[in-house]
Amino acid sequence: MPESAGATRTHPSIAVLLATYNGASCIQEQLESYLSQSRLPDLILVSDDGSTDDTLALIDAFRKSHPEICIRTTNGPRRGSAKNFLSLLQDTPDWIDVVALSDQDDVWLPDKLERGLSALSENSHESEIVLYCARTFECDAELNHLRLSRNITRPPAFRHALVQNIAGGNTMMLNRAALDLVRDASRAVAKLVVHDWWIYQIVTGAGGRVIFDPQPVLLYRQHGGNLIGANTGMAARLRRLRLMLSGRFRRWNTINLLALKASSHRLTPENRQLLAEFDACRKAAVWQRLRLLRQARLYRQGFFGLVSLYTAALFGRL
Repeated sequence: MPESAGATRTHPSIAVLLATYNGASCIQEQLESYLSQSRLPDLILVSDDGSTDDTLALIDAFRKSHPEICIRTTNGPRRGSAKNFLSLLQDTPDWIDVVALSDQDDVWLPDKLERGLSALSENSHESEIVLYCARTFECDAELNHLRLSRNITRPPAFRHALVQNIAGGNTMMLNRAALDLVRDASRAVAKLVVHDWWIYQIVTGAGGRVIFDPQPVLLYRQHGGNLIGANTGMAARLRRLRLMLSGRFRRWNTINLLALKASSHRLTPENRQLLAEFDACRKAAVWQRLRLLRQARLYRQGFFGLVSLYTAALFGRL
């Protein structure tokens, strides 16, 4: 049974926030991986975005088979995955201390929740805003051909979050202070590119700390056009550069900037100034863009990432 907000607890309470939509082909394996955790969740909160397959039936059968796990299902807003995750954050009960975001088609490794909880608890105080994320094992739809996802070469920061995301939503865990920040800020958001990038931005923008775990915590299925190998190698880098120069990166930045401006009062003074500098950089003439970008010290991961950022600035695609 859920513990009340006033009850004395000896350990942090954890909720898994699972967003679903027509995930019947994979969701059973994900649900079973929750049970294999060395630290079981206290609540599994599901938001279904209008599934027309057997997703809800499978979740209901799982709930009946495992009465020891508290599972609640709600109706999603039916406005896409990002809004579905925001609705889960907004519906999280007050007695929850830590939330773990979950996709429907991954498989968690047994120590995922324990690793995240330990990282969030170490060297942090209750009021500190902390986000945990980690690497994954990328694999095909049948969970074969495992490959470790890329590590980071430079630390997480708002200067990085403005132009790149390293925080995979399927690995994210938030402590209560981060949850409260994101939940409140999400009510002011009209549109998002993806929920995890925005969470990374708002947490770092508000002065929060991001912990990136170099150890993998789950099996991350690659489907269809996103099959294994799609995001690595020189061919993939050139493909991403073409997409950036096509204007997609600029469109995404426009959406992100609007979402961040809606929460500008939640950002630190330094990061409000940095946001304004980035906005001005995007509108400036070409040589001024390059100067302002260098002055703002924005960065992407790796040498090629940094080159692509300055290339985008050169061609007016920031």
